[in-house]
This record gives sequence, C-alpha cells and structure tokens, in this order.
Amino acid sequence: MAALHDAVLAELDEVGLGRLTMEGIARRAGTPKTTLYRRWAAPEEVLLDAIAAAYPVEEPSPAADDLRGDLIAALELLLEWSRHPTARAVQAIMLERHRHPGLVERLQGVFDRSGRRFTATVLQHYARLGHVDPALVTPVVEEIGEALVFKHIVDAGEEPTRQRLAEIVDQAILPAVGIRPVGADY
Repeated sequence: MAALHDAVLAELDEVGLGRLTMEGIARRAGTPKTTLYRRWAAPEEVLLDAIAAAYPVEEPSPAADDLRGDLIAALELLLEWSRHPTARAVQAIMLERHRHPGLVERLQGVFDRSGRRFTATVLQHYARLGHVDPALVTPVVEEIGEALVFKHIVDAGEEPTRQRLAEIVDQAILPAVGIRPVGADY
C-alpha cells in the first residue's frame, strides 16, 4: 500500500491534480492499473487514501495536565507534517478547489473522521474533560495556532522556532480560551 501511496504523491508532484490518472499512478508504482481499480474508482480516491494514511493523529496527555505543552506539541506536529509530501497534495487540492469542490469536501472528511485537526484536537480534549470552557472553543479559536504558524511561514520565509510556537500558544491560543499562561519561557 505504501508503494501505491508514494506513487500517487510522486505522480501528483510531476503532472499536477488535473492530469492525475490511474494509468500514471500504476505505471509509476509498477503495477497493473486493475490493481488500483480493485480498491479505488478514481485517482483522486488514491490520493485521498494516501493523505489519510499519512495524516498525523495528535495525542494530548490523557490526564489533561499540560494544555500549554500539548498545544505546542500539536503545532510541532503540524510543522512536521507540513514537510511531508501529503501536505503538498493537500495544498494542490486546495489551490484547485474551484475545479474540484467535491474533492475538497472529501478532503475535509479525511480530516474530520476522528477530529484530527492539530490544536483543535487538543482544545476539544481539554474541554471534554472540563479543563477548558467548551463555549470558548469556537471554530476560530481552533484555527488560531495553525493560522499564525502559516502566517509566520509566509511573512518570514521560514518555519517558526519552538520559541515562536510557545509565543503563539501563550499570546493567542491560551488567552482565547480564558487562560493566562504562567511561567512562559520566553
């Protein structure tokens, strides 16, 4: 399965979303295209499966005893994943959303299947356990960390440091959920 996932990602990088075909994926994987059709009906389905297989799952501390640390770890996981070929695949899909609105919707389903949305996963976990007011965990608050990470990348031309991730957590996410960080290390 990994070889097929690698093949669809490499083919996407070479030909783009609009020219992605089962034939191209099969040729690159060195397998008959019938192998692909046994599992998937279209190349976009192979691509979504590759994204789902590689998309990381956050694991906040079960005891919910380190919100700040879990949020920083979630942002570090986001950065780690952003270096993976599936992140480029997500970007390709999102850049062509006007041509493939159904694909974008199915991509969102990949992310939503088990609540896998980086800081949102952490915030929802803490809210479920009563450590954060659930009313404050809004869709905008759930996206603050990721938005600021990507804004930093665009503005600075480089990934934020761990120090910058801590600042994002301390100065944006925690205050948004009504928590004033104590003993920030910056």
